[in-house]
Amino acid sequence: MDAQRRGRGDKIDPADQWVLNPNTGEYELRLTPSAAQSPVSGARASTPPTGAGGRTPGPRKTAPRDATSRHGTSRAGATRTDVPPQRRRRGAPEEPPPGRRGGRRPVRRTPKKAKKALVWTGGTMAFVLVGVGAAGYFYLQHLEGNVTTTDVGSAGASNFSKDEDFSILIIGTDKRTGEGNEGYGDKGSSGHADTTILLHVAKDRSNATALSIPRDLIVNIPDCPTKLEDGSEKIVPGLRGVRFNRSLGESGRDPGCTMRTVKENTGIQVDHFMMADFNAVKTLTTAVDGVDVCVEKPVNDKESKLVLPAGESKVEGEQALAFVRTRKSFGNSGDLDRIKVQQQFLGSLMRKMSSGDTLTSPSKLLKLAEAATEALTVDQAIGSVGTLKDVALELKKVPTKNISFATVPVVDNPAEQVKATVVLDQTKAPQVFDMIKNDVSFTEVKEQKKKEKDAQAARLKGTKAPASEVRVRVLNGSAVSGAAQKTLQYLQVEEGVTKSENGGNAPAELARTTLEYAPDQADQARRLADIMGLSGSALKPGESVTNSQGVPAMTLTLGKDFKGAGVKINAPVEAADVEKSTADKVKCAS
Repeated sequence: MDAQRRGRGDKIDPADQWVLNPNTGEYELRLTPSAAQSPVSGARASTPPTGAGGRTPGPRKTAPRDATSRHGTSRAGATRTDVPPQRRRRGAPEEPPPGRRGGRRPVRRTPKKAKKALVWTGGTMAFVLVGVGAAGYFYLQHLEGNVTTTDVGSAGASNFSKDEDFSILIIGTDKRTGEGNEGYGDKGSSGHADTTILLHVAKDRSNATALSIPRDLIVNIPDCPTKLEDGSEKIVPGLRGVRFNRSLGESGRDPGCTMRTVKENTGIQVDHFMMADFNAVKTLTTAVDGVDVCVEKPVNDKESKLVLPAGESKVEGEQALAFVRTRKSFGNSGDLDRIKVQQQFLGSLMRKMSSGDTLTSPSKLLKLAEAATEALTVDQAIGSVGTLKDVALELKKVPTKNISFATVPVVDNPAEQVKATVVLDQTKAPQVFDMIKNDVSFTEVKEQKKKEKDAQAARLKGTKAPASEVRVRVLNGSAVSGAAQKTLQYLQVEEGVTKSENGGNAPAELARTTLEYAPDQADQARRLADIMGLSGSALKPGESVTNSQGVPAMTLTLGKDFKGAGVKINAPVEAADVEKSTADKVKCAS
C-alpha cells in the first residue's frame, strides 16, 4: 500500500511520513508497519505514491499544439520501478523502521543549513524542487509526468551546465488556459509574451540579474524555425518594428522564437526557457499560504478587482493574480509601473520561499512541487525533474542580497504621437546588456571582488620577460571575425611581441579569454597578461604548444570578452545608471 493511502487509512497526514534525516539534511519516506504489509523476505513495495487528486505517475506531457499555439515534441515519461525492501535474516527479530525506537515517533530536527527554494512567478514560473530533491524516487517519477516540454531546436543550449553561467527566459503568457481564467488577458489570444524576465546567473554564482523586458518594446523578430506535430520543421517569417509580445503565439511562434528575439535585440545568448500561464500565480501562492505585499495607499481597482488597505497585506490565489496584473492603481498606470510591482512581488515571494517555516514543512514542499511542475513548460534540455533540481540547486547558491531586479532601459517611441510603445534607450541599454554578458553584478559583491584581487595577485606576482621573448599562438574563440589577426598585428607592431603567430579559429567559442602556459613560461605569461589586460583567473597553467618554428609557445585564446585589438580585456564595464532593486529588501508599491 502506498504512502498516501497508508496515511489516510491510519489517520496520519501523508506529509508526516516524509521524515527529516539529520545526517543528510533531506527528507526521506518512512512507512509505519501495518497488518497489510507482509513480513515475508523478498516482498516488494507496492505502487508509488499518488499525486494530487490521487493520480499515479504517467507519461510526461508535451506542449499543447494547435494552429495558433506553440509546437512541441512528445517526450515519454520515465518508467515506474518497484523497489524491494531490505531483507532480514531468517529467525532474526524484526527491527523497527528507521528513525523509530520502541515504537516512538522520531524527533524532527531542522537542518543546520536550511535549503532555499526559489520561486519566480507573476505569470511566469517556479523553482521549488530543491526541497523535494530527496523526497523519494517514486514521487520524483510522479513529478516527471507533470512537466511539459517544447523542442526549441538551436535557439537554446543542448544541455544544462552546472559549471558555466546561464540565462533562462521566464515567460508568462496571456492565454486563457485553466479554470477560472476566462476573464483574464486577451480573448482568443494564442498566448503572447505578456510578462518576460531574462534571468542571468553568474558563473561563480556570486550574483544574478532578473531583467524585465517590456511587452510593448519595439523590436525586430527574426525568422523562426519551429517543430510541427508530425516532426517536420516550419519557418515562421520574421517581423520588423513590432511589439515584443508578438514573438510568442502569433503565427505559431513558440518560446524558441522569443529566445531568438531576445538574442537578436540584446546580443545575450539565452540557454533555456520556462513558461507558465495565469494559474501559476494562483497555485504557487496558495501552496505557500500567501505572500506578503505592501502598498503605500489603499487600492480599489475595478478592472483587476484588487482591494487592499494601505500598508502590508497577505495575498494568495485570485488576489495574488490581481496584484501582479493591476496597472491602473500604480504609478502612471502603464506597463512599466506594473513591472516594478511584479518585481517587488517576486522579491517577497523569494523571501517567503527561503523562510524556515516553508523549508522545514514536508506538506508545504510537496504542495509546491506539485504546483511548480504542473505550472511549467520548459525546453527539452531541462525537461526532467532531476535537471530542474540541478537548476534550483545552482540558483540556491546566489545570496538574495545579490539578486538584482532591473528593467531594460527604454524611452517613449518617437514615431508615435500617442505614446503606446517604447524603444531601447541607446544611452543605457548597451551597458546593461554588456554587464549581463560579462557577469558584472548590478550590486556590489565584495567577496567576488576580493577573490578576483587575490587571484590576480597570486598569478601575476613575479618577474616579467621582455616582450621580444614572448612566444605565443593566438586563437580566435570570440564572436568577432578576424580577431586573432588583428590582435597579432597589434602585438607585433605596437607591443614588440614579434615571436607571435596566428593559430586560426579555436575549436569552440569561449566566454572568457584564456592564456595557457607551461611552468617555465610563467614570466612570459605575466608579460603578455600585462599587455592584454588579463586577470589572474585567465592564466591557465598547463602545457606549451610547438609553433611553426618548432619552438615551445603559449596559447592565447580570445573569448567573447574580447573588446578589440589594443583594448584591455579587463577594462572595467561601467555600471549602467538604471533603477534597480534586490530580492532581500522589502518595498511598498506606489
